[in-house]
Amino acid sequence: MSPHVDENEEREIEQGGVDEVPDNRDQGVPQASNDESSPPMAPRRPLVRHGRISKDHPINQVIGSPSRGVRTRSRNLVSFCEHYSFVSCVEPTCVEEALADPDWIIAMQEELNNFARNEVWVLEERPKNKNIIGTKWVFRNKQDEHGVVVRNKARLVAKGFAQVEGLDFGETFAPVARLEAIRILLAYSSHHKIKLYQMDVKSAFLNGFINELVYVDRPPGFEDPRKPNHVYRLHKALYGLKQAPRAWYERLRDFLIMQGFKIGKVDMTLCSPKTSMGISSSVKSMLMILSLVKLSHEFGDMMSREFEMSMIGELNFFLGFQIKQVKGGIFIHQEKYCRDLLKKFKMGDCKPISTPMSTNEHLDADVDGKPVDQSTYRSMIGSLLYLTASRPDIMFSVCLCARFQAAPKESHLTAVKRILRYLKHTPSIGLWYPEGAKLELLGYSDSDFAGYRVDRKSTSGRCHLLGRSLVSWSSKKQKLCGFVPLRRRNI
Repeated sequence: MSPHVDENEEREIEQGGVDEVPDNRDQGVPQASNDESSPPMAPRRPLVRHGRISKDHPINQVIGSPSRGVRTRSRNLVSFCEHYSFVSCVEPTCVEEALADPDWIIAMQEELNNFARNEVWVLEERPKNKNIIGTKWVFRNKQDEHGVVVRNKARLVAKGFAQVEGLDFGETFAPVARLEAIRILLAYSSHHKIKLYQMDVKSAFLNGFINELVYVDRPPGFEDPRKPNHVYRLHKALYGLKQAPRAWYERLRDFLIMQGFKIGKVDMTLCSPKTSMGISSSVKSMLMILSLVKLSHEFGDMMSREFEMSMIGELNFFLGFQIKQVKGGIFIHQEKYCRDLLKKFKMGDCKPISTPMSTNEHLDADVDGKPVDQSTYRSMIGSLLYLTASRPDIMFSVCLCARFQAAPKESHLTAVKRILRYLKHTPSIGLWYPEGAKLELLGYSDSDFAGYRVDRKSTSGRCHLLGRSLVSWSSKKQKLCGFVPLRRRNI
């Protein structure tokens, strides 16, 4: 049965039946300028929409008034539906596919516009006897903590593997925030009942200056036929260059020092000023622990004057961690990552189990066992190791299975799948950092004393708590096996 639509609604539907790609200047979407420092824009393609409402079904199948807002059982899901019409849920595999989708064309134009705003490069004639580094597009859908696509991100990266050491780059080391430091920051803020805020630097690596003379090829799909023999000379770092992380860290460090911040001696990614505030920086995001809300706005204004940044707000999703700042403490978990992990390895419908490993199971090299795919096994181990950042309950099991990555057998794969079945049973387990506990460092350690039957080496484990918050842990087989000589003496 077709829905009833009055005349006013019909006129609105007719006016919004078919649209073209919206004018980016009117919509606030940055445009890539067509000067000599930026590649030409991609051709505009018509975008056909069946009405102005969300979802992808025809307008004549809408029941009720199309102009009425989206209603859901949970009010906090309304914002998810509002973004549904404006992003593409399909990630292109090549430039040709991206150029056929208007949403990805806008994303690529926005990326190239960042290059123009930051004055990353300048177009020059191709020099002789110079290494020209190629470029490529990387397309990813940005998701929130619920797995909903909120943004289409197109990133132009350099093929850093083509760089020559000593010619295209020198020093490449750049400090990165350790997970232990982030957990300590969370525990400290929970102890003092201080809110955590997050800021994001837009195209962070494009802010770092490079000292080497580096040339890159023009972006695929945006070549200018009028200048076929031209390349770009870089003024600033580009994603994919080996020196890009170091260049960004030096730029950020120098700016914070000029503003009166002090760089930590133990962790060089932790900065602190004279006020009651601390900042920890990862690759492009920063956590701020602030004693006053006013300080967050002051710091945000200070950073925005130097870099193009966005104030995300209170911390809830960072580096794959889902962080809930609630009354009484902070809860950290990786439920979304855990479910994505099960889906990735096709274990979403597996039978749950309550323990990660059997107490009677003793893994060894299993020389006579049937071998399995090494790359798949290593991928499982690597994914599980990152999950141990908030799951100490699987640390021993994962580290034990990681010993057999060189020659995995079916018995080892079965043990790894048992861990995945355990994750199916406990996807939302995490760390709880309570408020008000006495802030003192407490450590525990233990060893099984030659418990590994293959070489009789010991496996040691340790954990450290800051107050009542678990911030660091490990499980590791000892490298050396010591023997204490005994002498018999007759009495």
